[in-house]
Amino acid sequence: MKRFDKHIFICNNSRPPGHPRGCCFDKGSKELFDNLKMKVASQGLDKKIRVNLSGCLDACEQGIAMVVYPEQIWYGNVKKEDIDEIIQSHLINNKPVERLELKEQDLNNDK
Repeated sequence: MKRFDKHIFICNNSRPPGHPRGCCFDKGSKELFDNLKMKVASQGLDKKIRVNLSGCLDACEQGIAMVVYPEQIWYGNVKKEDIDEIIQSHLINNKPVERLELKEQDLNNDK
């Protein structure tokens, strides 16, 4: 049984102050989550799209990180101002927002 068409995970990892990789929590991931969840629900998309906070996605140095499944599209440096574009372009029209996409080399955590 397929419960959701898309599942979004937003990193909410918190690291100690001064950590060299930073953390999504300190960059505002909880507020971004609240905003995305509210907008998805207000557009009646919450029956098809699930928005969740996650633990570390291992991409905190890329700004607030999020991933959309089943496509496995990773986004980085996502800001509140990007939410409407992500909803319209990716979640509704299945066209990822290229300017925010993290590529394989961005996700290489062997640094």
